[in-house]
Amino acid sequence: MKLFAALYQALDRSTATLDKRAALVEYFRSAPERDAAWGLFLLAGGKVSTARRKIAGPAELREWVSEAAELPPWLVEESYAQVGDLAETLALLVPEPEQAAPERSLAEWIEEVLLPVAGFDPSDRCRVIKDAWRSLPFDERLVFNKLLTGALRVGVSQRTVQQALAEVSQVPIATIAQRMLGGWTPSPAFLRDLLNPQELPGDRRQPYPFFLASPLEQEPERLGQVGDWLIEWKWDGIRAQLIRRGGEVALWSRGEERLDGRFPEVEGAAAALEADCVLDGELVAWQPEAALPLPFSALQTRIQRQKPGPRWLAEAPVRMVAYDLLELAGEDLRELPQIERRRRLEALLENSDGPQLLPSPLLLPEDWETAATLRSGSRERGVEGLMLKRAIAPYQSGRRRGDWWKWKIGPLTIDAVLLYAQPGHGRRSTLHTDYTFGLWEGDTLVPIAKAYSGLTDAEILELDRWLRAHTRERFGPVRSVEPVQVFELGFEGVNLSRRHKSGVAVRFPRILRWRRDKPAAEADLLHTLKALAR
Repeated sequence: MKLFAALYQALDRSTATLDKRAALVEYFRSAPERDAAWGLFLLAGGKVSTARRKIAGPAELREWVSEAAELPPWLVEESYAQVGDLAETLALLVPEPEQAAPERSLAEWIEEVLLPVAGFDPSDRCRVIKDAWRSLPFDERLVFNKLLTGALRVGVSQRTVQQALAEVSQVPIATIAQRMLGGWTPSPAFLRDLLNPQELPGDRRQPYPFFLASPLEQEPERLGQVGDWLIEWKWDGIRAQLIRRGGEVALWSRGEERLDGRFPEVEGAAAALEADCVLDGELVAWQPEAALPLPFSALQTRIQRQKPGPRWLAEAPVRMVAYDLLELAGEDLRELPQIERRRRLEALLENSDGPQLLPSPLLLPEDWETAATLRSGSRERGVEGLMLKRAIAPYQSGRRRGDWWKWKIGPLTIDAVLLYAQPGHGRRSTLHTDYTFGLWEGDTLVPIAKAYSGLTDAEILELDRWLRAHTRERFGPVRSVEPVQVFELGFEGVNLSRRHKSGVAVRFPRILRWRRDKPAAEADLLHTLKALAR
């Protein structure tokens, strides 16, 4: 545990990517295989505690630390409110051990202490966790608590971890990234396979790491000639790779989830292709009679059903709009230029059986001004804007700026009234940074969205002071405030929803500006928002 706790502190205290990578390289070179495998699992976002095997809940941990530290529950709650992070609160409240306990490795703590106790009755779990608290020094106790709460966030990207592993092993980072996709169990055997320089049989069953576009924040003319780019619509669906190898078909989401069985019409079209392949594209719900995509909410009804019946297949038919060909007949095509991969994609799908699998249409504007005109009509077409892809670009891994850009349309906007606020987490735990906004329905303000970003640090501080001085009621950490502050909110789309009290659901809401010039009475109506719904 000592080695991983030292790594955690090094990563948490550093802001330089190169320093973080150096700390990771040192850890993976020096840690025993079992520890290194678990360390990688945790750094990649894995959690020891699961819903199926409960170790401890937040309320239990606060109760147990109250007993262990001999503190009244109210003081524990106040401490938690001030610190904002439960794991850190627990580590601070428990006294330092009087003498050091025998050293246990990270793997031993997880495999011999935490996992066996999961599912035990509360008294046994309480005893084991209190014993651990009393035996661990602060840095290791903090990591132990992070494992309990599942909140091990260290400000290091998965790509940085993969770069460190590539440096340690001399295995290409693309191979490491591919082998880490999907679910895997932390073990020395997995780590050895991950860092094996030879091609393994399992490499051909995994999807490729996704190439991600960057938002275009400059005038497109600065990209050069429009003819140097392939231009497509930016679809509002689920990014996915469709893999057909050995005649077997699999669908992987960008979130590394297998989607097999949920979109049988797409899988059936892939099974009918003339060759094995790996396609990159977008799963989109479609309305054939209008030749337009359905709202994203229609697609959500499908993804929740692992085996959709005839009703769902008819109400929300899905197709895959493919925009890249990564592999064909077992050959990795990612290093080929974008335009060549596109040519082969069109040839492969030319005789596709039905509309469930088709290439994303290429747009051919004669100049950037024409492209901007096309982009301005995106919302009417049910898309989010344009994708710009350099014609000579290879298919890369992760978000690499320069070759793929997403040129999205401006957000929809409304002016809404601030109704509720509550503290954030971590470094913002002492400030109110989570806000709930409402719109007018008659004489009543109806909550319609939460937003957490968009204000400057100075505005957050100013608003926090105002919130404390104008609180009407408190519900635990939540403050109801005087409904006088108006903010302009931006969002990507809005759909009618029976699950929300307001009757609408907005996508990706964020604060655009503080409307100090506008009184609350002039904020927008709920009816106005509903009229924007598709």
